Amino acid sequence: MEPIGPRNALQEPRFANATTFARLPTLAEVTNAGIAIVGAPFDAGVSYRPGARFGPLAIRTGSQLLRPYDPAMKLHPFGTVQVADAGDMGINPFSIEEAIATIEARANELASRAERLITLGGDHTIALPLLRAVTKRHGPVALIHFDAHLDTWDTYFGAPYTHGTPFRRAFEEGLLLEDRSFHVGTRGPLYGDSDLSDDEGFGFQIISSDELVDAEIPAIAERIRARIGESPVYLSIDIDVLDPGAAPGTGTPEAGGPSSREVLRLLRLLRGLVLVGADLVEVSPSYDHAEITAIAASHIVYTMIGLMTTTMG
Repeated sequence: MEPIGPRNALQEPRFANATTFARLPTLAEVTNAGIAIVGAPFDAGVSYRPGARFGPLAIRTGSQLLRPYDPAMKLHPFGTVQVADAGDMGINPFSIEEAIATIEARANELASRAERLITLGGDHTIALPLLRAVTKRHGPVALIHFDAHLDTWDTYFGAPYTHGTPFRRAFEEGLLLEDRSFHVGTRGPLYGDSDLSDDEGFGFQIISSDELVDAEIPAIAERIRARIGESPVYLSIDIDVLDPGAAPGTGTPEAGGPSSREVLRLLRLLRGLVLVGADLVEVSPSYDHAEITAIAASHIVYTMIGLMTTTMG
């Protein structure tokens, strides 16, 4: 059966009717999908600026200008498998532990109706339950983590589950292929050099923001591809990987980051990796202006969809 694509913008204005990602059908309309887009409007794990609970709505709004053909990847991301918007998860904003349990349960439920899941955050706390859910189907995964920060700290104020700790917890729970995972775009001050030695002990390799800007992007892509091989991959992207000039609407901005052009180019060069799940987090629209951050985020999610479809069907 031919996938149902986005509503036709030549017949209906882009600003009309309910907002789904890229004007796609809802999951309720198609029943099952190859890829489901779902929102996780949760930000109780942030350590600085709040507001990422409004990220899913902002990203969907910023996606309305997306079109059905991607010339950079030479493919129709909505044309080979059914892509649908599953709406938002209903998450308790007052309890981190309950929220984590809800996200994992909801992701497991969606796995019965969609082969792959892309989640719109929300803060980065959501990555842990999403990794728990994806590893139930695929086993431990290689993690490609785009972020200005490591997110492998132990606790904040004694709290083990925050947006700065998900990948330490994921390592401790055996969710990651520790010899196949990367941080990309990290920069800025740390609490001490032990942050780096701890992170190395979890098996991560770091591609810093300076490397991403100064090196040849095809060479970086080849380095990632060579280490990951044919392993299942989970892609987690914090929008603060971008320079604040390109993405001001985020909770913990760090100067000196790459542009959206550089991040998108690297992502496209990862085509062929077996991407089994993904998230885009930390869009905080109250700090955005002219939808700069939301538009960048929507284009990254669009590229995620294209990457997923190349190894499906």
